[in-house]
Amino acid sequence: MYTMLQVIDLTPQYNQLLPHLDERSTRLVLASDALSLGRGGKMLVSKASGVSRSTIDIGIGELRKPIENTQPGATVRVRKVGGGRKKAMVNDEKIIASIEEIVAPHTMGNPMNPLRWTSKSFRKICKALKDKGHHVSHETTGKILKDLGYSIQQNKKTDEGGKHVDRDAQFLHINDTAAIFLTGQQPVISVDCKKKELIGKYKNKGAEWLPEGKATEVKVYDFIDKKLGKAIPYGVYDIAQNEGFVNVGISHDTAAFAVATIRAWWNEVAKEKFSTATKIYITADGGGSNSSRSRLWKAELQTFANETGLEINVSHYPPGTSKWNKIEHRLFSYISINWRAKPLTTLEVTLDLIAATTTETGLKVKSRLDENNYPIKLKVTNKEMDKINLIKNDFHGEWNYSIKPNIV
Repeated sequence: MYTMLQVIDLTPQYNQLLPHLDERSTRLVLASDALSLGRGGKMLVSKASGVSRSTIDIGIGELRKPIENTQPGATVRVRKVGGGRKKAMVNDEKIIASIEEIVAPHTMGNPMNPLRWTSKSFRKICKALKDKGHHVSHETTGKILKDLGYSIQQNKKTDEGGKHVDRDAQFLHINDTAAIFLTGQQPVISVDCKKKELIGKYKNKGAEWLPEGKATEVKVYDFIDKKLGKAIPYGVYDIAQNEGFVNVGISHDTAAFAVATIRAWWNEVAKEKFSTATKIYITADGGGSNSSRSRLWKAELQTFANETGLEINVSHYPPGTSKWNKIEHRLFSYISINWRAKPLTTLEVTLDLIAATTTETGLKVKSRLDENNYPIKLKVTNKEMDKINLIKNDFHGEWNYSIKPNIV
């Protein structure tokens, strides 16, 4: 059932009539229609005309007000007192140009803009206007800014830096290679090191439900506790199985630590699952401990290949595109969600929170503690590099290569 009001559409009528009326006549016509329609009429008229209900209320008040006798030649006020453009806009024609000069970072070719290094609040813009000789309130300034199309906005992450000419081609290469490996029942993994975490009663981002007034108390300052140290989670994400493996180190994030994690994943999880595998495909960032330029990374992979007899195939993501590495949004992001607002008070707590991470799509995560020491600044000589059985791909061999076991 539809009510009478639901089937009435006054929009065509108002589109034809209102452009010919002044402000006062518009208020009176809309007020009269709203009263004649009864309950719900004001909302219907407002929606059809685009005029606010408060303006229609003013018109209703004017309709109900007795008509006063006026002297011959007197005029009836059309605009309500206080209506129309603010006096600041009328009396100061240069104010708009001044506001744009202050707000826009490089307007008028002026890099030393007065608010370039400060937050652009309404009040600060107003102060800068006064310094230029304008006298305007922050409310009026805000209205002018909105009229000019400005709004308060946060930073938007879109700039990945200078995009490599073969950025998209490398993505396609990674996708096509992964598909070939998956079709052949060969393991495909994404690897990376998560942000280092301080162990102790430190604030962890996020919030969770707790009894009112019972917020978890943590340290004010994030100075490392030398006794508890820090956790270094390096992860392996098995793309086909939707499984994560996180090796939590306490030493340094080095290439040796990265490959030690891959080795632990293979021995503890993957060896039995991929018993017929002859090779592995690894996708990794271009920097960090698994850098495409790291000699130690390649030397450690050679050792791993010799130990397992597996051919190790590697592809690195182009510079500035690490966020597209699958481990970032299929494993690490969910770990961060799982331990949000929970202080990582001990290594055991950290391991438990990682292992307890799950998703509706069936993600499973295994965690382990790695107490080995991984020294930094280890050098791989040219002679040692010559022993690495490395074969570069024809397409960007610095990003795509394989390391085969050395035949003894």
